[in-house]
Amino acid sequence: MTEKLDLATARYDEISMKLADPAVVSDNKLYTELMREYKSLTPLIEMFKQYKSAKRSLEDASAALEDEELREMAQEEITAAKREMERCEEELKLLLLPRDPDDDKSVIVEIRACAGGEEAALFANSMFRMYTMYAARQGWKIDIISGNQTELGGYREIIFGVEGEGVYSKLKYESGVHRVQRVPETESQGRIQTATVSVAILPEVEDVDVNIDPADLTIQTYRSSGAGGQHINKTESAVRIIHNPTGTVVECQEERSQMKNKEKAMKRLYAMLYEAQKTARDSAIAEDRRIQVGTGDRSERIRTYNFPQSRVTDHRINLTLYKLDEMMNGGCDEVFEALRVADRTAKLVNQEK
Repeated sequence: MTEKLDLATARYDEISMKLADPAVVSDNKLYTELMREYKSLTPLIEMFKQYKSAKRSLEDASAALEDEELREMAQEEITAAKREMERCEEELKLLLLPRDPDDDKSVIVEIRACAGGEEAALFANSMFRMYTMYAARQGWKIDIISGNQTELGGYREIIFGVEGEGVYSKLKYESGVHRVQRVPETESQGRIQTATVSVAILPEVEDVDVNIDPADLTIQTYRSSGAGGQHINKTESAVRIIHNPTGTVVECQEERSQMKNKEKAMKRLYAMLYEAQKTARDSAIAEDRRIQVGTGDRSERIRTYNFPQSRVTDHRINLTLYKLDEMMNGGCDEVFEALRVADRTAKLVNQEK
């Protein structure tokens, strides 16, 4: 661990010097990349400083043991210093775990109604609202890519981008099946109904992450459907892109501009192909090294929202909170943080095997 910390400190100091270089500051791309790495290393370096400070306190207190008048006080300081060093060591072990390279990326979120008919569609809308309100609290930007709305205001499908700092690191545990138990507004007998929606979180990627040959694409344009007035009947602004080698199809018709729709559709295509590559890569990893809080599989039931009891239960970590209203209004931090801690702890256990 000491060797890794020394290497991290050397890299941190190197980046600090580069960030002060006018040539680096003027290169926006390089500066952004270095600043991102600098920020990711800062918690580790700060914790290492705390560890070294506690170690110095231990050494000073140990030296004072030879003085009879200071012995009792020195013993107390030794106990406190050892406790602080142990705390720092545990934190450092976690901070030294390999970071997910996608953590800093923005994402594309796909929410689809599954079992439960109209109630599933209405809950898909509730989920969209929850993520939108959470994003607003984080200062993130929401950009709708496509949506298929029902007459009652639900969504059979809603796909949107979330742009901001560290979006994927917060939302990546949301992929899977979400189950709702509540009395639908359409239910006159007051009976509780169960419905499900699936959520997929796809890290947004650049073309450097996934190589797409333009010759492999079939791009079609068509007239938008849904709300939009006369514009719908006048222009073929909607875009459908087919990636022929994989059969992947993406569409976008939210914008009036065909160019903007194509840009959004391509973003989603890159994300879907990247996710497919990532899934194939992860499937080759031994079972005992998988993320313990969930596989990220869209078919995996991960959470239940019970409205009559105001209860939300995450089945992966056996966490139950009676704060459903708070969560549905964007107060997701407690659940998201619990998942992050469980993931890091599981990775630490696997690393020590």
